[in-house]
Parts: sequence; C-alpha cells; structure tokens
Amino acid sequence: MIDLTIHKYWFITGSQSLYGEDTLKKVADDSKKIVQDLNADTSLPCPILWKETLLTADGIRKTLEEANADSNCAGIIAWMHTFSPAKMWIAGLKSLQKPLLQFNTQFNAEIPFESIDMDFMNLNQSAHGDREFGFITARMDIPRKVIVGHWKDTTTKARIAQWMRAGSAVADGKKLRIARFGDNMRDVAVTDGDKVEAMIQMGWSVPYFGIGDLVAYINKVSEKDIDNLFDEYNSNYSIVWGADKENTRKSIREQAKIEIAMRAFFANNDINAFTTNFEDLHGMKQLPGLACQRLMADGFGFAGEGDWKTAALVRTFKVMTAGMEREQGQGSSFMEDYTYHFEPNKDLILGAHMLEVCPSIAEKKPTLEVHPLGIGGKEDPARLVFNGRPGPALCAAVVDFGSRFRCVVNEVSVVETNEKFPHLPVARLLWKPEPNLVTAAESWILAGGGHHTAFSNQISIEMLRDWAEMTGIELISIGAGTTVEQFRNELRWNAVAWKH
Repeated sequence: MIDLTIHKYWFITGSQSLYGEDTLKKVADDSKKIVQDLNADTSLPCPILWKETLLTADGIRKTLEEANADSNCAGIIAWMHTFSPAKMWIAGLKSLQKPLLQFNTQFNAEIPFESIDMDFMNLNQSAHGDREFGFITARMDIPRKVIVGHWKDTTTKARIAQWMRAGSAVADGKKLRIARFGDNMRDVAVTDGDKVEAMIQMGWSVPYFGIGDLVAYINKVSEKDIDNLFDEYNSNYSIVWGADKENTRKSIREQAKIEIAMRAFFANNDINAFTTNFEDLHGMKQLPGLACQRLMADGFGFAGEGDWKTAALVRTFKVMTAGMEREQGQGSSFMEDYTYHFEPNKDLILGAHMLEVCPSIAEKKPTLEVHPLGIGGKEDPARLVFNGRPGPALCAAVVDFGSRFRCVVNEVSVVETNEKFPHLPVARLLWKPEPNLVTAAESWILAGGGHHTAFSNQISIEMLRDWAEMTGIELISIGAGTTVEQFRNELRWNAVAWKH
C-alpha cells in the first residue's frame, strides 16, 4: 500500500526583525495555529511541519538548504505574514530543489472595520507581503504554485491537498524503479525514449530484467501459496468456468503463480512499476494478465509492450490518489484507445487492452475468465472482465520529443452502455472525448500523444498541471473549450517556450 504520510511539507513564514518582539511573537503564534488547523484536517494527505519565522537572508538560506537535504521533505509552503524584503530570499531560493507553494492567505478572514488600526495593518500585511515574494520568484523564474484563499476555507484546503498529492508523486518518482521485462515492442517509436534523461528530470530508473529473472521466481512458487491465492480469487471475483473447468482452473492457477512470483521479485528489487512484452515470454506459459491487473490495484504502475513512460505515469496516478475516499469504480489504470464509434452526435472511443486494465475502475464486481489471446503464442490467460464506471475522467500520456518530455491530456466522459460485448472478453470503457471525437483525436495526434495512456476518474487536471510544473515538463490539455486552430497555435507557442 502507498503511504503518503512519509512525505512532509515544511511551512515557512516570512517576516523581518524591524517589527519588534511582540509582533514577531504574534507572527509565530498565528503561523502555528494555521499549521495546527491544517494538520487536523483529514482531507490533507500529508503532515505539515512548522518552522521558525524567517527573518534574515542567512536564516532563509540555511532553512531551504536543510529542506533540500531532508529526504522526507516533499515541498515547501511559504507564507509572508508581514512584509519580508525579497532580496533576503534570493540565496535561499537559488538553492531550493523542492516544490514550492506560495500560500497567499492571512490570519484573519475579514477586515475588522470597527477596530482596525495601524498596529493591525502592520501585522496583517499578506496582501502586499506576498506580492513582494511573488515578484522575486517570478523574477528568478522559479517554478511554483500560488494558492490564494483563507486557511480555514474548505476549497483552499482542497487545493493544498491536491498540490500535496502532486508533490508526493514527484517525491515518489525520484526513487521510482520500473522493472522492464524485455525491451519495448520491436520497431515501435512512441513507447521508446531517453531513459537517462527521464532519470535526470523525473528520477525514474528503468532497469532491464531478462524474462528469465522472473521465470526463476515463478519456478519457486509453492502449490500451497497458489491454493491460498486461488481461494482469494474465488472470493473476490465471479469465476466463469466455461465448458472445460479443468483448463479454467489450470489457467487461473498459472496467473496466481505469476502474481506471487512478481510480488516477491518486486519486493527483493525495490520495484514499484513494471512493463511486460508479449514478444518476450520465453519460459512462461502465459502472458501476465490477471497478475498485472491485481498488482495495479495495489498501487503498482504498469504498461504493456515495454512502455515504461506510461507505467511510470500510472504509478504517478496511484500515488496521487492514495488514501482518497473511493467509491466503486473510482481509480486509475493503464489504458489504450482501441477503436472508434463513428455515429452522428454519439461519437465514442472504446478504451481497453489485451488483458491489463486495473479493476479499481470496474463499475461492478469483475468476472474472472479464461480465453485465447490470439497474440504471443502462449496458453490462454486468465483476466478480469468488466465495464468501467461512467462519469468524468481523463487520459494522459508522456511522450519524449528528444529535447523535452510532453504530457498530453484529454478530458473524457465515460458513458454507460447496455451493449454486452459477447465476443470481447476484456475490461473496457466507452467514452466521449472532450469536446468531441474529431477535435480531440485531431488535437491528440497533432500533439504526438501515444496510443497508451494512464486513465483516471480521480485525478484532476489541476493536480496533473502541478505535477508537470514540479517536474519541469510541458503539459498540453484537450478539453471542452478546445478548438483545433487554438490547439495548433498552443503547440507552436510551446515549441518556442520549451526550446532549449
């Protein structure tokens, strides 16, 4: 399970010594109360650590350097309670390597019209103190998030929580190891990319493992462990036995064997995401299907055909949404745009994959079925079959443009369907891409978005923008207001803005 509480966020308050001890004591007391209130709110996924008020350039630099050195610090929340001259912040900000949130709030929610005096004005100066801080971060071109709102407001807290989730995904990415069993699918371009640059920029490590490394673990799995996991499958899913019950049982047990081996392999090699490839299965009886689905449901990133960038993005989504309240069918998954439904005013996309769609997005209890795969030349694999939950969602892909990474996002609306898909035994969704199929598909293709995506009906576009800002990659989105003309222009502007 993913534990976001290991990530801490430092709350730093800016002021200056000329206000005197009484005022500075009030500044410290106020910032402590804000931190206590935020920590008491269960909607925030990570703890906030209060730090002493920063009054000097040396104190600012030392504090931010300490944050850099603390592996548990996932980000900085900065608030200027009073006016804090920004030249004091230059040295510290030049060294800062953590995500930064400028929190433009103030201790009081409203102006006390009857009692307000100059003492009150001198203390409560966030309205212009944060503009001084905002200037220097803009002048230094420092990536940051700005949130304006009162610290007790639920909308404000929700935005802080989303920023924290993005920051935690960035922190997780810096130590993420993606096991690549085999290479990417032969001659496919979009699933390939610069693994060295990905590690430099996002922290993603993509070690190669021969399939024989996994097969060695598979061969050590005990029958007793398989029995126990088979019983768990039987309890959690509706098994479709078919005409040949023994073959069904055998196939499901083989997936249990693969799952047990994968979990042991990942634990021993510090792996939180992985890829497989149906072209590289020597020594295996089946392509992992059910095993991949269940590992994703437990927070692992995954993508097929060696697509390590999408596997990392699925893991990113899993971290972002860890611990969120979840109804049936809310989650994140590996996904692929498979085929179009061109019907006037009802254009849709069928999203699916050969086997590996995460059951976290299942509308109802999945069925566990065994069918031929028709690719890979191996035995019939077991997989979970279900329809996805209707409602708003998004699909995102990270692609490598050589000089930079780009994240392409399309907001979609999954629709409910009464169609049975009697000959398509895989997990699947039907969605309407925003604003419509023609505009969305043309824009996606113009942006170079891949056929594999990370899908989520819990991630917000703001969370993904925050993540892209923190990692320093381009993000371009397709939504309800998108036009192809406007989108083409945005691509051109971005090409200039991101030119190195």
